[in-house]
Amino acid sequence: SSSSAESLDRLYPTVGSSKPPRKRTTSQCKSEPPLLRTSKRTIYTAGRPPWYNEHGTQSKEAFVIGLGGGSASGKTTVATMIIEALDVPWVVLLSMDSFYKVLTKQQQEQAASNDFNFDHPDAFDFDLIIATLKKLKQGKSVKIPIYDFTTHSRKKEWKTLYGANVIIFEGIMAFADKELLKLLDLKIFVDTDSDIRLVRRLRRDISERGRDIEGVIKQYNKFVKPAFDQYIQPTMRLADIVVPRGSGNTVAIDLIVQHVHSQLEERELSVRAALASAHQCHPLPQTLSVLKSTPQVRGMHTIIRNKETSRDEFIFYSKRLMRLLIEHALSLLPFQSCTVQTPQGHDYEGRTYSGKQITGVSILRAGETMEPALRAVCKDVRIGTILIQTNCNTGEPELHYLRLPKDISEDHVILMDCTVSTGAAAMMAVRVLLDHDVPEDKIFLLSLLMAEMGVHSVAYAFPRVKIITTAVDKKVNDLFRIIPGIGNFGDRYFGTDAPPDWSDDEDALST
Repeated sequence: SSSSAESLDRLYPTVGSSKPPRKRTTSQCKSEPPLLRTSKRTIYTAGRPPWYNEHGTQSKEAFVIGLGGGSASGKTTVATMIIEALDVPWVVLLSMDSFYKVLTKQQQEQAASNDFNFDHPDAFDFDLIIATLKKLKQGKSVKIPIYDFTTHSRKKEWKTLYGANVIIFEGIMAFADKELLKLLDLKIFVDTDSDIRLVRRLRRDISERGRDIEGVIKQYNKFVKPAFDQYIQPTMRLADIVVPRGSGNTVAIDLIVQHVHSQLEERELSVRAALASAHQCHPLPQTLSVLKSTPQVRGMHTIIRNKETSRDEFIFYSKRLMRLLIEHALSLLPFQSCTVQTPQGHDYEGRTYSGKQITGVSILRAGETMEPALRAVCKDVRIGTILIQTNCNTGEPELHYLRLPKDISEDHVILMDCTVSTGAAAMMAVRVLLDHDVPEDKIFLLSLLMAEMGVHSVAYAFPRVKIITTAVDKKVNDLFRIIPGIGNFGDRYFGTDAPPDWSDDEDALST
């Protein structure tokens, strides 16, 4: 399945922008709409706050709700009502309908004449369902097949989802497999009268799937109703909660929401606070490489740290430092001996890069300012982006968008951010790369300026990640800004200076 997707695209909430006080603006990918809209708002299903602790390891698994019930019983409507009542932005809604098996030519012909049983357990790819749900529960990205009910086939495209706090898995056979049942934290059976289900199925299949009324009734009598009696209704006894009347039972839905809220409270995690108190007062790690503080480097730092420096000079000398930083980082890549022949016909014992490819990944927005320097010294480099912003209410980093090149797991990755204070966002970016199977020892974290706290945090959680910077400052203040620091790098670089009390800066938030 991984070969079916050219890139990993995510769509996350957009923060609007207005004039002072400044708000960040993010660009949305237009190729993929939000997964779910409710009457109140849009639920984005491809991101989350930290799903790991200060050690960089999985903290709490996502809470998985299984929704079972007969065809057209209202499972998706109940799921939507639960999501809306939860008011949690990081939710994945996963439908079992996406996991129908690929049909043979003979089965395709049977399906076209309404003679194939789509309501039998054998019609579903349970191995793929279980593997997908396991990865989602661990916070990893997954590729979901897209099923075309008109042609009874999988499309060539796959959609990509990322883990979340809550995962709702709904389907007629949601409780039909023992291994699948083990992954469900709460099992809900939606019990709706058979006559209502038949009317809903007729309306849906005729209007949405292009079927004729005779074919729908034939399929219902031959497959749907017998399958419900044999495979689906008996699983009601496995449910923790039975919801009679489906979406009309608001009392049951309210009770479910209260229970899920209590489970989420137990899973709350404050990574930034943990980082502030962990791993400090230790020697700087051996994985840290600091650019030699020559008079030239020191002079450029003097210019860009000076609050009186004009924007043009700030940009010019920042770019010079970035170029030196990236050149230094590339010298730390693995090289192997090679022999070439000079134009004079003599052999030259040289070195050549021994990896497959180099990919640059910038942590938006400040990290993207380092991309031109990387492109200038690394031919044909591929570029990915990750947007991480801090929630102004919780102070925690949140993943809002990412786009990574195909087969990034085979590359050495240059992860770029201009300032790192606590290391919270840098850890999240590293965690995302690891979840996309990039080996830890192939990740190079580059930053113009880091605080000791951020160095310790990243090195403790990911001891094989190489950390490369031009300078390390010792302190971080109560607002998680580096002291003496460089100020808000993004605002100074892009000329979007904010009021003094505005807390959304790269030192504090894109760390």
